[in-house]
Amino acid sequence: MSGLPLHPALVHLPLGLAFVMPFLVLILAWALWRGRAPRRTWAIVVALQAVLLAGGLVALRTGEAQEDRVERIVGETALARHEAAAQQFVWASALTLALAVAGLLLKEGGPTRSALALTALASVVVTGLAVRAGHAGGQLVYVHGAASAYSGVDQPGTEALEEQRDR
Repeated sequence: MSGLPLHPALVHLPLGLAFVMPFLVLILAWALWRGRAPRRTWAIVVALQAVLLAGGLVALRTGEAQEDRVERIVGETALARHEAAAQQFVWASALTLALAVAGLLLKEGGPTRSALALTALASVVVTGLAVRAGHAGGQLVYVHGAASAYSGVDQPGTEALEEQRDR
């Protein structure tokens, strides 16, 4: 794996968790609201949301580290779109973690229920942002040829590819 980028391998953990979290949050919130689970069960949500955020931060850092090399191939606009989507995903993940922690720490009752409900809503938003960031990353690879920055194959930049398609 010497010449291969780390970023594509790392992004799958936070993206995968982003798809699982809404279901887990809703199931555990329902169980807590119905008194079918002890309150400490919510710590599962907090721990997994922390892993999601940490994975997102690591993926963001590795993407930034590999940005210059890929930008020569794909151009600044497409890369900036992906980076902006990734940053929104990370910020939303952080907010969701804060809400989950509040659900664990607040006194039993209305505020806790609100924190659980807001965590559920925020986890759905994070999933949508994960789709957006992943789609933008997929476009970098499959439409703009970002993988060629590591393949050793000399491919034309985005502008040259668009010119070829227009002919």
